[in-house]
This record gives sequence, C-alpha cells and structure tokens, in this order.
Amino acid sequence: MLKVRTKDIIEEFKLELISGEEGISRPITTSDLSRPGLEMAGFFTYYPKERIQILGMTELSFFERLTPEEKVHRMEQLCTDVTPAIIISRDLDVPQELIEASENTNVPVLRSPLKTTRLASRLTNFLESKLAPTTAIHGVLVDVYGVGVLITGKSGVGKSETALELVKRGHRLVADDCVEIRQEDGDTLIGNAPELIRHLLEIRGLGIIDVMTLFGAGAVRNYKRISLVINLELWNPKKQYDRLGLEEEKMKILDTYLTKLTIPVRPGRNLAVIIEVAAMNFRLKQMGFNAAEQFTSKLADVIEDHHDD
Repeated sequence: MLKVRTKDIIEEFKLELISGEEGISRPITTSDLSRPGLEMAGFFTYYPKERIQILGMTELSFFERLTPEEKVHRMEQLCTDVTPAIIISRDLDVPQELIEASENTNVPVLRSPLKTTRLASRLTNFLESKLAPTTAIHGVLVDVYGVGVLITGKSGVGKSETALELVKRGHRLVADDCVEIRQEDGDTLIGNAPELIRHLLEIRGLGIIDVMTLFGAGAVRNYKRISLVINLELWNPKKQYDRLGLEEEKMKILDTYLTKLTIPVRPGRNLAVIIEVAAMNFRLKQMGFNAAEQFTSKLADVIEDHHDD
C-alpha cells in the first residue's frame, strides 16, 4: 500500500524543486531520515539509500573541501535509484555536481529555507503519521470525559442512538459507523472519521443528522486517542455478566491491546449513563484507584468479621 510519494512532501513543506523532476513520484517507505556526513567523507558501506537525505551547513561546508573528482564521485554515489529525495536546508547553494548526478538518476533535489534540525523533526512527524499502520472498524467513537470510547456491537443494537444521547449530555462525537484507526508511537491508537461522514450521525427513523450544526463545534472532535472499547450486545439471559468488574477483557486492534467492557442492552437501560460511569471508572483506574478491588477486599473483610463472631 503506497502512502507517501516525494511530491507529497514537496507540497506539504512547499519545497523548491531544483532538479531530478522525473523522480517526484518515488515512494517514501520509511520515516527515518539520513544526514550523509560519513558518506560525504567517502564511507558508503552502510549508506541508507532508501531514506530522504538532508544536506545542511555541516555536510556542504565539508563537501567544499573535496577535490573536483571527489565531489563528482560522492554526489554520484549519493544519488541511487531508490533515494526518494535529497533536501538542501537553509536555502543553501546547491552544488553543481549534485544537480548533474540527480538529473542522471532522476533523484529529486529539493530546497528548504528551514534549519536542518527543524526541517528534520517536522519531516519525521509528518512521515510517521502518514506511514503509521492503519485499519478501519465498524463502530462509534466518542470522547467521554476525555476518554476515547469506541462503542462496538451488531447492527441495530443502538450504537448511534447511544452516541446521540452522549452528545446531548455534553460529550463529543468523533466518528459514527466507520472509525479509521492509525497506530502511532508503537501502542497509541488514534481514531478519526472518514472525510465523507465527519460530524454526521445516522439515526434510524431520523436519517442523517449533522452533529456540529445541531449542537455546535464543541460537540465534535476530528480525532481522538482510543482508550476503551465498550461492546453493546442484546441481553442474553443464559450469559453470566461480570457484575463486580474484576475481570478485564481485552481487544486487539493492530498491535495494541485495549480494555473491553461488554454491556448487555435491555429496554429501559440508560446506556449513556452506564458509558459515562465506565469512562470515569476507567480514568480512576488509570490514576491507580480500583473501586472493584477495594469493594471486593472490603467485602472479604466483612465476611471475615462475621466468621470471627
């Protein structure tokens, strides 16, 4: 799945295209960048040629001290058939040797007014978010008291209706029906709505409602970190539901495990209130306070006391 090409970073960072225009559709496959200092000195044994190369003041002032033959040879080695781009920072002058080598191999040479470290950190952040693993899940994502709650369950169980009730109670809708999820920093899941259905809720009998128009900008969020999964299922009298909340179910999305609660749906149960309490309880647990465990140990103490009588 191709996610980023060189032309995407040219647009995003308004980079000046100096040469090698034919290569602007090259894929960028890693968010790692390279500052080829050792390579400038002639050491290409471990050259990470598939990365974007950034040449700053240090590299270019060293380059100036090389002999004419070395200059040509180094730049030829720098430009390979998989190098997505070579970026010159600080609007520095681009060596003629680099322009010629880049035209021969179609490696785009770009220029930015930014300082090298600033450019590198911005580029890394941009590429990491674009290259992060992604998936999509059927469900509703709501921000409840600052906790990203992903509500899942079969069609018709009342996910969107519950989200509407939560929005009415002052919480914020992120996505209805389809939640796009990307994994960042190893184990952080960020959810958002597909562009087409952003801020919309589909309610049976009412049709599609625009939450932002009805409830204002404070009722929506464009994206939110997912912390908790609440699965709604129709009440099954044969099933034993966890009443104390001691057993922690987990759900795996991409490579991350999330806490999952299963809430049985019956007529007359106010799911929005239950989800609010679940979110608050989750926050308390994150802060190291576990009501269920405290309750259970108190119960055990009471039972002990009765035995002693």
